[in-house]
Amino acid sequence: MDGTLFTQQLLDWYDANRRDLPWRHAPEPYGVWVSEIMAQQTRMDRVVGYYERWMDRFPDIVTLARAHEEDVLKLWEGLGYYSRARNMLKAARSVVDGHGGEFPSDPASIRSLPGVGGYTAGAISSIAFGLPEPAVDANVLRVFARVLDLGMPVRGSAARSLVEKTVRSLMPDGRAGDFTQALMELGALVCAKNPDCARCPVRDHCAALEAGTVSQRPVLPVPKKTVRINMATGVLLHGGRMLIQKRRPGDVWPGLWEFPGGVVEEGETPSQAVVREYMEEVELPVTPVEDITTVAYSYTRYRVTMHCFLCRLDGEDAAPVFNEAVEGGFVSPPALADYAFPAGHRRLIRFMQEAPRFAPLFSED
Repeated sequence: MDGTLFTQQLLDWYDANRRDLPWRHAPEPYGVWVSEIMAQQTRMDRVVGYYERWMDRFPDIVTLARAHEEDVLKLWEGLGYYSRARNMLKAARSVVDGHGGEFPSDPASIRSLPGVGGYTAGAISSIAFGLPEPAVDANVLRVFARVLDLGMPVRGSAARSLVEKTVRSLMPDGRAGDFTQALMELGALVCAKNPDCARCPVRDHCAALEAGTVSQRPVLPVPKKTVRINMATGVLLHGGRMLIQKRRPGDVWPGLWEFPGGVVEEGETPSQAVVREYMEEVELPVTPVEDITTVAYSYTRYRVTMHCFLCRLDGEDAAPVFNEAVEGGFVSPPALADYAFPAGHRRLIRFMQEAPRFAPLFSED
């Protein structure tokens, strides 16, 4: 491979084909960092809207550092992998406390921030500061698994080390950031899972194309077995208000709000699970009075089916005891919009807002 020609051809292609993304207009450390964290595990077409709303609300790292976690999680709602948002808040506070509010410029300090790994540190270093630091994500690994025709597992340490070394050797003086973004763009738009080799600006340098092994690259690990989970949740409507609770640290989706519920145990029906979970979690006797909907959603390798019921409180009024939550309480249905919920519960709320039999509950009138 002619490294100089590879780099020039890639940059020429990038100059002519790069997408118009808001953080590319005037790359600065905070904006680059926000965009890179958001883009992890998220399609780029979804990132743009979230990025713009985030920058309107938290235009700089000092503003973010002063924010409440609840506000940060609510703005992140829908992006998933909420630990990213929590780590961003921790990192912002670390920058304010340890760096006087100025985003650090050396790669080691960048990488020391919560939630920042090697790829993100390399991206910030090269794009925001112009340093020749490689940023190797899944897109870049896929590109070089084909360019170098790597027959080893691409996610292994040996492959990553080789790709990082190769990327570093190809980075041009003065355009490190453009080169980093060009590689990402190539992997996203051309050298994707189903590559368009005819459009590739560096196809003449691709060893896999020459060897006829493009369809066999990258070598991926055997996927983990999908785990299916059957869950049930209950919306307790009492006095025109709904009971919600906030998940504890260390749980799945810590800090997010939910309606009480849990896994349907062997031998139970979903409605029986709701009754049991309400007693265990909040010590309230309830009766499911109506099926609301069934929600299907996924996270990592889990596929969840959640049965959702409208519930009434049995017996005399009683205060909930939150055995499995940090806090909770009854809120008006319109007020649910102020809380951050995981995907399944958010879809349940949206269904109720749109269903004719429940929509009046969400009216502000």
